[in-house]
Amino acid sequence: MSNADLKRPVLVVDDEADIRDLMEMTLMKMGLSVYTAQGVAAAKQQLAERRFSLVLTDMRMPDGSGLDVVDFINSEGLDVPVAVITAFGNADQAVQALKNGAFDYLQKPITLAQLRSLVKSAIKINEGEEPVAVAPSPASEPPPTVPAPKPQAAPGKPANAPAASTAAKPVAPAAAKPASASAEIPRLLGTSALMEDVRQMVRKLAKTMVPVYIAGESGSGKEQAARSIHELSVRREQPFVAVNCGAIPENLMESEFFGYKKGSFTGADTDRLGFFQHADGGTLFLDEVADLPLAMQVKLLRAIQEKAVRRIGEATEKTVDVRIICATHKDLAAQVAAGNFRQDLFYRLNVVSLAMPPLREMREDLPRLVGQLLRKHQGTSKLAISKEAQKALLHYNYPGNFRELENILERAVALAQDEVIDVDDLQIHSHQAVMAAEPVEVWGGNETGVAAVADFQLGRTQIQDYLDDIERAILTQALQQTRYNRTQSAKLLGISFRSMRYRMERLSIE
Repeated sequence: MSNADLKRPVLVVDDEADIRDLMEMTLMKMGLSVYTAQGVAAAKQQLAERRFSLVLTDMRMPDGSGLDVVDFINSEGLDVPVAVITAFGNADQAVQALKNGAFDYLQKPITLAQLRSLVKSAIKINEGEEPVAVAPSPASEPPPTVPAPKPQAAPGKPANAPAASTAAKPVAPAAAKPASASAEIPRLLGTSALMEDVRQMVRKLAKTMVPVYIAGESGSGKEQAARSIHELSVRREQPFVAVNCGAIPENLMESEFFGYKKGSFTGADTDRLGFFQHADGGTLFLDEVADLPLAMQVKLLRAIQEKAVRRIGEATEKTVDVRIICATHKDLAAQVAAGNFRQDLFYRLNVVSLAMPPLREMREDLPRLVGQLLRKHQGTSKLAISKEAQKALLHYNYPGNFRELENILERAVALAQDEVIDVDDLQIHSHQAVMAAEPVEVWGGNETGVAAVADFQLGRTQIQDYLDDIERAILTQALQQTRYNRTQSAKLLGISFRSMRYRMERLSIE
């Protein structure tokens, strides 16, 4: 990137002159050139005349709002991050700005440390993570440089360690990958419409630094989604620290999260960094955040708001640059209503939410998932799956979602005999979980549509082709019965119209 690109100015939009002057002086001391605008109309004119490295805009102004500035930047296709500044208590406006494409937001009153941290992150994003040599400062002192954050040491288990083996899993930085809209997300398996929606949301969230709340049942892939957001973001070369909030004893939480100084309490024989310091420059993933006790929630809220932490036994706070992603299988809003989770912390964490679909709503992905997981666990063996076992896998309800499916197949590989996995090898009986009711229209009913499908022949027929033929015949039968009304066909089959359309496209049904 050329030096000219690195010297693009920052645009400050605010109708109050004293705030514009204060922000301008702060940014100039960082070595950045600054332009100002006193309202939305002036901001649009500035954006039309020159390119900027960052836009900082107030939310409420006489001639419009910060949302108008965000929307203008999107409509014009301008490649510039924009952050909004909102009054305390107006988090809903900030959330709307983030959904419209804003990079981040700050709440008044703004500290200079918060402003500097935001500017450094935004410029790093805009410059593709290259070290930023800033423009010469008009002050007599030499201008500082704003380097990308250095990787922090993150002792712990490697990335492929079992998820349940430890409370926190600091992971070594991943290799650099292009963070483009077409980037593959290998951690999220499946090609269903629901999973494609998740991937699209992950790509959007990877371009911002806002806190993300991931909701979903146990085993639905919440941590894999969090890691995918991190790996597609500009923080991908920095640590990803995963913390199981439910696995840490309450009396150790503060020292685990914030660290401690040597001699601060009995047993503190060395200085120790906490999760926040280990994740500095990267992402902190708080799994099962609903399990945090209320006393710890207060301390976590302050650390997120101030972007600074203080170790036990230390007098001063130290700034940390951490992106927060949290997840839980519980209904966090219900926990707030019940008084088990602080409302102010909920709003801080739940800026943008991502819902992971349960496996039972992605049945079209099951054949492919079964094939992938079977190849993973069977090693050099070439195992086939009996017809009864296929039917059981396709109709099971999977209360444990992806994690349970993998456990079922791993167990079946160990129990299989004669290179065939039978239904008994799956061990998915009624005492373990409720079987999904068999949709008569799909798997039974009039046999005319399915009778044309050739019998499965071990060693000669591919399971995916066989299942595709069955699904194609069933869909065709439903379409013929409803005179090719896709909406009525979807109702007949017990699936959504969107799922119906996706299946028809995948199977090339006209």
